[in-house]
Amino acid sequence: MKGGVTVNDEKLIGLFEARSERGIEEADRAYGGLCRSVAMHILSDRLDAEECVNDALLHAWNAIPPAKPRRFSAFLAAITRNLALNRYAADHAQRRGGGQMPLVLDELAECISAKENTEHVLDRMALHDTLESFLKALPPKHCTVFMRRYFSMIPVAEIAAELGMRESTVKSILRRTREKLRERLEKEDLL
Repeated sequence: MKGGVTVNDEKLIGLFEARSERGIEEADRAYGGLCRSVAMHILSDRLDAEECVNDALLHAWNAIPPAKPRRFSAFLAAITRNLALNRYAADHAQRRGGGQMPLVLDELAECISAKENTEHVLDRMALHDTLESFLKALPPKHCTVFMRRYFSMIPVAEIAAELGMRESTVKSILRRTREKLRERLEKEDLL
């Protein structure tokens, strides 16, 4: 690994830069499962999730070059997440449907100013240095729990099962982490 870029990522980026369509196939093989999981937890529909992954691969194809992501998996997952959030918003403009999205947004609403739309703040925060440094300062398990819930939108029960924890422990970690995030955002006048 060089500077956060894996050899696999370097190969994928090289294929994209060379405009080799094999790059799309290799990216799907390497990170398609991750992206499908992200999209499914937001959309709760396999066909919509698959379409988001295909769209994400196309977006990555169009972005590279000039973009040269440090972590291809995070780059592709973020594109997928944003596309899935956009599709969710379009599909649920008049109603709040099932899936994890309404639950996750309700949980995070306590950390976010009521003046702004929660979805817009989430997107802005994801790019902001404050959130990145906040996450880096968390204990690794707490960061994993937080990211699995609020980036990948995985249900609490599933996170608990994956990490071998009780649901109450996961909920407690999430509650305390949200409180710390709120304090940090208030301290830095971002809330």
